[in-house]
Amino acid sequence: MSLPPLILGIESSCDDSAAAILRGRDILASVVKGQNALHEAYGGVVPEIAARAHAERLDYCVEQAMQQAGLEYDALDAIAVTAGPGLIGGVLSGVMLAKGLAAGLGKPLIGVNHLAGHALTPRLTDNLDFPYLMLLVSGGHCQFLIVRGPEDFTRVGGTIDDAPGEAFDKTARILGLPQPGGPSVEAEAGNGDEKRFRFPRPLLDREGCDMSFSGLKTAILRQRDSLIAEQGGLHIQDRADICAGFQAAVRDVLTEKTRRAISVYLDEAPGTPAMAVAGGVAANTVLRNALTGLCAEMGLSFSAPPLALCTDNAAMIAHAGAELFAMGIEHDMTLAARPRWPLDQSAVPLVGSGKKGAKA
Repeated sequence: MSLPPLILGIESSCDDSAAAILRGRDILASVVKGQNALHEAYGGVVPEIAARAHAERLDYCVEQAMQQAGLEYDALDAIAVTAGPGLIGGVLSGVMLAKGLAAGLGKPLIGVNHLAGHALTPRLTDNLDFPYLMLLVSGGHCQFLIVRGPEDFTRVGGTIDDAPGEAFDKTARILGLPQPGGPSVEAEAGNGDEKRFRFPRPLLDREGCDMSFSGLKTAILRQRDSLIAEQGGLHIQDRADICAGFQAAVRDVLTEKTRRAISVYLDEAPGTPAMAVAGGVAANTVLRNALTGLCAEMGLSFSAPPLALCTDNAAMIAHAGAELFAMGIEHDMTLAARPRWPLDQSAVPLVGSGKKGAKA
């Protein structure tokens, strides 16, 4: 019996430069170099700085991954790379490196949709069978997908404006917390009272699975300004309580919209119903616990990747590339970097834009 192919994955869609080596479901090496220190002073990711950092770091990430795996380049069977969606400068850096390696080594090149990398991660970590329901929730995207195959995705709902990760980042910025906002807000919320401030739960009065989070940012800003006007400043407990109330609002919206998405998914009568969550916001413990309980209530198994595989990484790109490679899918040197690349090509684009533009 032959071994599964060795796949090199390269990821550079936002502010993490990453490379990984995969054989089957075994991660032989995974290297991620973040850029938080480069962007901290600006309160968010600066595309030009991110692109320059990718250009400087990606080849070192690849070399380090090869050393960790103890492999020579000739041992690789294919090279998978994020070809979009994302910040175009970073995506282009990764695509050009992958093309150079593929051409120099004479190896197949596979362009991977970054969102598919996240959406297929439960296949890597838990070997989920198709079809399953995926909540992809990150800094730039939030959508419910029925995943039927490596290239077969049906969107049943998504955010019409800010993604939850953007809302976390903006809340952190409003309250003077460090970036990235997700971990900062979650840590503050752990010391807060979620019932002190009742923030809006947008679109819960509207049918369907679409979501909105931009109004939460405005509500947080108004609450902060009101407290400052009343008492001459923002106390430590005020900040913790605002974070707790904000996190509770996000949790409640995602939980109720997930309940509706599960109902749509179950209409397909899958043999072994399963739901998974992936993306950076999937690392939030409060959200994970709420979705775990909801799935238990509705009779689905629940899958959440390890935290290191929730945020951007190259192992998920290598895995998605392996699934495409098994289908005989390869690309040539015309592979283009794409800032937009919806998974569900038939779905009407959602209204709104955020860090990565109109929602895919």
